[in-house]
Amino acid sequence: MPRFKEQAICIRHIDWSETSQIVALLTEQLGIIRAVAKGSRRTSPGSVQRYSGGVELMTLGQAGGMIKRSVDLASLTEWDLQNPFWHLRRDLEAQRLGLYGADLVGAMLAQGDPHPNVFEATAIFLEELEDPASRTQGLLRFQWRVLEDCGYRPELDRDVRSDGQLPKRKTYVFDAVAGGLTVGQSDNRIAWKVRAGTIDLLRQLAVGTEAACDAPALDRANRLLCVYARAILDRELPTMKALLGGGNPYR
Repeated sequence: MPRFKEQAICIRHIDWSETSQIVALLTEQLGIIRAVAKGSRRTSPGSVQRYSGGVELMTLGQAGGMIKRSVDLASLTEWDLQNPFWHLRRDLEAQRLGLYGADLVGAMLAQGDPHPNVFEATAIFLEELEDPASRTQGLLRFQWRVLEDCGYRPELDRDVRSDGQLPKRKTYVFDAVAGGLTVGQSDNRIAWKVRAGTIDLLRQLAVGTEAACDAPALDRANRLLCVYARAILDRELPTMKALLGGGNPYR
């Protein structure tokens, strides 16, 4: 039974019994690990020492345990809390966005598939949620990095239907099935009209030259990436409702 000791972010947990939990951990080098944390809810000195700070949702710590190849769940035997992200417990908006982030990586990544860039992006995103002024931009960077690292970077420069260069227009059509922009009418229902300003913002993000932009443009870009993720997953995560509102990225 291989042992592990990894930096990890708790992205899901449920009470398994009066004394134990089942947790999903996003780790830096091993991807997502789902594990049983036996005794993590006990208040005895031994349990408090092994699970320092407690294993709570949207916290970062060093996790240790054993991976059992013959069963689906690993065993979490130790947890050292390093960053509780207290602002996520005090601010409802920050908490909702953080929960969406945890849900998104949990749905996009397969168990045991390492994505160090996604781990880094998630840790940065949870930290950035402390500042209300930087939340929407932080959310946009986070969503982009997750989609890109999972192989779903949207095509923004060529027409995904004709493979030709995109002309300059005031609006485009974003085809979620084809994974990018087109100027023609899409023949599937998973497509949305998108403003050129939204696409310009995403292009800046793609090359790392983000410029100051207004809040409505950021909101539209965030909704677009969210509905794109929804189309990729072929389901709507419960936490997407807080971000999508009416669900139309063109608004």
